[in-house]
Amino acid sequence: MRQSQLFGHTLKHAPKDEVSANAQLLVRAGFADKVGAGIYSYLPLGLRVLQKISRAVREAMNRVDGQELLMPALHPKEYWEATGRWESFDALYRLKAHEDREFALGPTHEEILTPLVTKFISSYRDLPISLYQIQTKFRDEPRAKSGVLRGREFLMKDMYSFHASREDVERYYERVKAEYQSLFSSLGLDAYCTEASGGTFSKYSHEFQVLTSAGEDTISYCAPCHFARNKAIMQEMPLSACPRCQGSLETGLASEVGNIFNLGTKFSETFQLQFTDEQGDKHPVIMGCYGIGISRLMGVLVEVSHDDCGIIWPRSCAPFDIHVLALGGHDTVKAHAHRWYETLQHKGLEVLYDDRDISSGEKLKDADLIGIPLRLVVSEKTGENVEVKRRTSADATVMTKDELIKYVFA
Repeated sequence: MRQSQLFGHTLKHAPKDEVSANAQLLVRAGFADKVGAGIYSYLPLGLRVLQKISRAVREAMNRVDGQELLMPALHPKEYWEATGRWESFDALYRLKAHEDREFALGPTHEEILTPLVTKFISSYRDLPISLYQIQTKFRDEPRAKSGVLRGREFLMKDMYSFHASREDVERYYERVKAEYQSLFSSLGLDAYCTEASGGTFSKYSHEFQVLTSAGEDTISYCAPCHFARNKAIMQEMPLSACPRCQGSLETGLASEVGNIFNLGTKFSETFQLQFTDEQGDKHPVIMGCYGIGISRLMGVLVEVSHDDCGIIWPRSCAPFDIHVLALGGHDTVKAHAHRWYETLQHKGLEVLYDDRDISSGEKLKDADLIGIPLRLVVSEKTGENVEVKRRTSADATVMTKDELIKYVFA
C-alpha cells in the first residue's frame, strides 16, 4: 500500500474530547474516527488490525472444534421476553418498527442461538457441539468511555457450547481456557485468568484480565504464579495470600479482554432444547459461553504497548509487517525505495510505503505514531542498501538486500 493513497491521515495533536490513550492514539494515527460517545468508524489501518485479531481468534476457536456462523443483530422482542430479559437487561437497545413490532439490537446471542439449535439437536449423538460468531454488538452503556474499551457498538466473538453432561462441559471449559491463554499470549498480551463470580448462571466464571491503568476492574493477583481473582468477589472468598504458591498478593487495575462461564440449563429449559439419551430419556442440554472483545482487544493492545511517540504494535496484529520510508525527493532515492517495496511484497510481506511528498521529519514522526514493527529508511546516505530499525529499538542498522531478507525471516 502506498501511503499517498491510504485513506485517512495522522493528526498533529490528540483530539480534545478523548482522554484515554487508546482513543487518542488510534484517532491521531489514523486508525479510527469518533462518531459519538462509544461509537467509532474504523479506517483502513484500523480495520486491518481488527482483521488480524479476528483471524487469530478464528484460528483459536477452530482448534477447539468451534464452527463459525453468523446470526442477526436485530432480535424480535418475543425471544427476549421468553427469557425474561426484555425488561431486566439494562443495556438493551429497544426499538419499534412498522405495525408496532418491537425489536432489540443484540448485545449477546443466547436468545437467538438456543432456539436455532433446537432445530438440529435431538439426540446425545448430536452432542457436543460448539458454535461461534464474530459480529457487531450493541449495548446502551450509560457512561461510554475509555475509547474503544467501553463502546455502545463493538465487535465481539461469542461462542456457545452444547453438552450432554456436566463433566463434558467442564472438560471443554478447561480446553477453551487453555486456548484463550495461548491466544492472548500470541497477541502480545499478558492476560491473567481471573476467578470471578458466575452471576445468575453459575457459581463461578473466569475473566481474562490485562493489567493497565485504563482498566475498570480491580484484581488481586500473584505475578510469580499468575493466580488472580476479581476483587468484586473477594468479600465472599477472602484471601490473605496466594492459594497456589502462598506468596503475597498485589492489587491493580485491569481490563477484561475475554470471559468464559457455564450457562447450565437456563436457556435450554426456556427454549425446550433437549436431547434423548441412550435409554430414551430426555434431558435439557447443558451450555457454556465464551466471549472475546475484538475491538476491545485492539484498545487494550494500544493501552499496554505505546510510548511518547505513538503505538507499538506486536507483529501478530500490526496493520503491516514493514514500513518503508523514502527520505528526500531525489529520483534515485524514490527508485530504490520502490524496488524495496516491490521486493518485500514479492516475498509475501505486507508493506506500507511512505511515498508522500512531505518532509523527512514528518515521515519519521508518522512512522513512530503508526507503530508498524519494522521501519526501513531509504535515503541518499543508504544508497542501494537500507536502514533498518525496529519500533522497539533506539538503534538502526544499514543492511544489504540479502541481510535484510535473512533478518526479516529469521
